[in-house]
Amino acid sequence: MAEQPLDIPRFEDEPAPRPVRGAGVKTPARALPVTEPQERSRGFLGTIDAWLCVVTGLLLAIGLMMVYSTTFDWSFQEFGSQYTVFFQQLRSLGVGIGVVIVLMLLDYRLWRRFSVLMLLGTVGALVAVLLFGDTVFGSRRALINGAFQPGELAELVIVIYMATWLSSRKTQIRSLTYGLIPFAVLVGIVAALILAQPDISTAATIVVVAGIMFFLAGADLVQIGVAAAFIGVVGVLYITQSGPDYAQDRVSSFLSGASDVTQADYHVRQAIVAFSNGGLTGVGLGQGRQKFGNLPAPHTDSIFAIIGEELGALGATLVVGLYIAMVVRGLQIARRATDNFGALLASGLTIWIAIKALLNIAVMTGMVPPTGASLPFISFGGSSLVVVMAGVGLLLSISRVKALQTNPRKAGAAVPSPERRSTGANTDSSGGNRRSRLPGAGDSRGAARVTPQR
Repeated sequence: MAEQPLDIPRFEDEPAPRPVRGAGVKTPARALPVTEPQERSRGFLGTIDAWLCVVTGLLLAIGLMMVYSTTFDWSFQEFGSQYTVFFQQLRSLGVGIGVVIVLMLLDYRLWRRFSVLMLLGTVGALVAVLLFGDTVFGSRRALINGAFQPGELAELVIVIYMATWLSSRKTQIRSLTYGLIPFAVLVGIVAALILAQPDISTAATIVVVAGIMFFLAGADLVQIGVAAAFIGVVGVLYITQSGPDYAQDRVSSFLSGASDVTQADYHVRQAIVAFSNGGLTGVGLGQGRQKFGNLPAPHTDSIFAIIGEELGALGATLVVGLYIAMVVRGLQIARRATDNFGALLASGLTIWIAIKALLNIAVMTGMVPPTGASLPFISFGGSSLVVVMAGVGLLLSISRVKALQTNPRKAGAAVPSPERRSTGANTDSSGGNRRSRLPGAGDSRGAARVTPQR
């Protein structure tokens, strides 16, 4: 009978015998230690939303090309150099990049404390432009020799203030006394001051963006419907009765052009000619002809038509695709935000940029009456470019705060204190239980919700 091996007992805390080299057991290779500067560098870059930066960078690059293409002749005739206007846009871009970096590094929740002061300062600037502003083409919209347009700043500030105010109302947002009436007064004052310039497109953008944010915050649908009907009636009365003459003419030509394109507004007809010249691939960068005295404001309002002429339908489609990508990314940032304020702020900023782009493109394609809306990131303009890039900086800040809370070791950041943490916004798509309609703030559709550390 074969001799059985002895079963030698071993204590549980006794270490297991070490394997013998060469006995078929491979020892894992030791990873080289990562130095702290390298870890921090990779950690900091990991907190930056790369997709949003890439999309924004592409739009800015296209904008610089088109600004030079549409201004080199005008710049040479006006200033004696074909680069003067381009360098002005380049300087504004440099300021915008600095604003983006500062706002990205700051915690976006800081602006909740200053939202009231920002709104009061903006209202003061809107009053000042009516009293001391520069009159251009019958409108007073700018201060400091046209360098600063308070209406552009008002679009951003109203988004920040609405995010602060709506996130603090909670269920009171469905109350007529604490919800709709204060909301209508706040938005109405800002819109009325802008209409007095007059600037219909900016006022309409503010009303629409604030209204969508009001809906996302959980407002009563009946109240929203009544308010929308009231705004529609007031808008029609303003344009037909007390508004500027050009607004009535544009609406009349738009209605006439809906049935016969030859009766459309001159601006729209020239834009259609530009798109027809461009075809599928365009006539080439800088080779367009419509910008030489045919299209009004080819470097601002009509720049999308010049894109269609010089880069063709493919170039125009690329621009539209980049805006769609930015909207998708912005809504993803809103969905993953750590609190209601961040979700409302990211949603409002994304909707604001989308509406500005949609309005400009819709005008150039004859879908709405002509307005003075610029194309975000692409049209020439200092204040408009800096303000819209500030919105991108806030979006990057919201995304970065979420990344730091998910992995506090990134960039050597400290874990936020429990008092400053949030369990995320309420989610509700039905609107029937007095909760927010935000798309899952702080919740990534299956990802664990961030909870306070005790």
